[in-house]
Amino acid sequence: MTMLTAIIADDEDLPRKDLRRMLEQAWPELQIVAEAEHGADALEAIQQHQPDFAFLDIRMPGMTGLDVANATRGRCQVVFTTAYDNHALEAFAAGAIDYLLKPIVQDRLNDAIARLKERMNTKAAPTDLSQLMQELDKRLRAPVAERIRWISASVGDTIKMFPIEKVLFFTSDEKYTRVVTAEDEAHVRKPLKEIIDGLDPELFWQIHRGTIVRADAIAKAHRDELGKVSVELRGIKETLKVSQAYAWRFKPM
Repeated sequence: MTMLTAIIADDEDLPRKDLRRMLEQAWPELQIVAEAEHGADALEAIQQHQPDFAFLDIRMPGMTGLDVANATRGRCQVVFTTAYDNHALEAFAAGAIDYLLKPIVQDRLNDAIARLKERMNTKAAPTDLSQLMQELDKRLRAPVAERIRWISASVGDTIKMFPIEKVLFFTSDEKYTRVVTAEDEAHVRKPLKEIIDGLDPELFWQIHRGTIVRADAIAKAHRDELGKVSVELRGIKETLKVSQAYAWRFKPM
């Protein structure tokens, strides 16, 4: 049997080493032939080793993972790795492209491995990434939105000011966004999608298409007999539903 090979490219040492360790445990038949800290090194490694797979961080200084994938188009199957980036994830999902969200969890990696094995078994050609990469490149090179510090909401003839650190969650409510703290709530005339861009993704997690929750406000998560997940928050008696797309956040450690 021909040995399958891969390279890993990430400018951060710890995530790169963690991914290698997880791959070696979950897919011992896969040989990691090279690691790269920069896009240029990844490109050189792909040209030298001709791997079957490339795990590429999309945000690397200089030459990004997108640049590398574009330069080596069709030579290997690509799996992108990325820290939380809502625009990128939407584009990946729409294009049915494999990606791993950092910090990478084993279940998600196992799913990606299963898809890669299936593609190799069916001798599927590497996915055409051209249109997707154009869209991603445009989004990822755009200026990062300034972080929101306050939410202002009109309530009658009063303007309420909510410090962002006091907000427990946001939910879409038709043309408005509901903003909830432990003491109060209000509706703002701004779509949730625009608010997401100004939130710190390490502090606020998307758990549903229409729900963003502050991570440290989550007290516990429940999974019912059908496998559906919901979360309870500290300081408020309200349960929020978690969609299947985001249920992986609440896998046991």
